[in-house]
Amino acid sequence: MDRGGCQMSGGGGAVDGGGAEQHGMITMEDLESFSEDQLSDSGNGSLQEGETMEEDEEPDRLLHYWQDVARGHQVEVSQEMAEPIQQLTSNNQGRSNRERVPFTLLTRKEKCGELLYEKRHYEKGHWACITMREDTYEQSICYGFMRIMRYICQQNSLGDYLGMSLPIVTVVHTDENHSVISHDVTVAYYLPTEHQAQPPQPLDSDIIIEIWPASVVYTRPFTGPTNEVTIINQINAMAELLDSPGVCVNDSFIVAGYTNPAHSNRQNEIWFLERR
Repeated sequence: MDRGGCQMSGGGGAVDGGGAEQHGMITMEDLESFSEDQLSDSGNGSLQEGETMEEDEEPDRLLHYWQDVARGHQVEVSQEMAEPIQQLTSNNQGRSNRERVPFTLLTRKEKCGELLYEKRHYEKGHWACITMREDTYEQSICYGFMRIMRYICQQNSLGDYLGMSLPIVTVVHTDENHSVISHDVTVAYYLPTEHQAQPPQPLDSDIIIEIWPASVVYTRPFTGPTNEVTIINQINAMAELLDSPGVCVNDSFIVAGYTNPAHSNRQNEIWFLERR
């Protein structure tokens, strides 16, 4: 199986020599945080006084920098990712152009000023999805993200960069007791508004364009890494907070990621889907 150019050796939780927590995976948004200042400070490909950077050297410089960062996440990035990395980096220098998946807020439940959960309505829309099954949950996410990234950046019928949207979501399945997560994980990317009417087709035959129906979602924010343990904990915590958990699907959940796993205060949400 083509694993999108990344390999991973474990589920995270280690700490590297610089004190950064390794969460065992890396997402597309890591690329967007690589500013020119960071690249210059990295010591990889930075220019010395009097040197110039040829245009055709830039993709390799970005690739080498990302490879160094990825190793801290136990991820290996292949040479074929150079062009997608270059495209995503150059198109996402600012954060203002990241489109949010649109929704309507229905209700909020709070206790003592703390948000417990929100109830939202998401409209029908096109999503690019890939389902992976690897040895670990984290590996499935890594391989899926890398292939979705290539679709966004170049491997689509337009041959062009499609634009970022947030959150990137993963659909996970559990047993009835919410104690075990299946390693069959679907990674999904919401097509930006300009591509909703006519979604560009993936060149990767394993990526499917799906129309997700309008849905009511109960969502709760959480911070930190997303691995099998934390997801199970979040699912069980959310189930206890809902007034009527029986209105929601009991064995399929969504993890929504808004910031990259390297961030010390990563922003995520757990989504419960209301039964139709």
